[in-house]
Amino acid sequence: MSAAAALMVAAEGGAVGDGRTGANLALGVGLVGVAIGWLALARVAGRLRAGIAARMSIGNARTGALSAMAAGLTGMALAALHVATSSGGPGTGNGIVGAIAAIPLGLIAVALGRRALTRSRRAENPSLNLR
Repeated sequence: MSAAAALMVAAEGGAVGDGRTGANLALGVGLVGVAIGWLALARVAGRLRAGIAARMSIGNARTGALSAMAAGLTGMALAALHVATSSGGPGTGNGIVGAIAAIPLGLIAVALGRRALTRSRRAENPSLNLR
């Protein structure tokens, strides 16, 4: 296989050959971001016990919130890149519908991470509670 052919295979989504690989990657990263954000929110609210958190290797809520935001932004960037570079429309097998679905999933991950980060700051500094 020549170098040009190897580059074409990599640009088309890898050795699998279908155009859905990039969209599936974006969906997976967005879903991981949502899961991390949910766990960070649960950690701030005190719904995770120390034993469960120790078994799942969950750090503090601030680290989880920042990780969820990073995963969400990465998923959105991958999805936007896939939407911008895929040819054809929905139903062509290029994974454009999956990439479009990954964008709100990434936004949800960022929102959950932001909410957990805000709540963790309030938990650390009670003077921020204005209620």
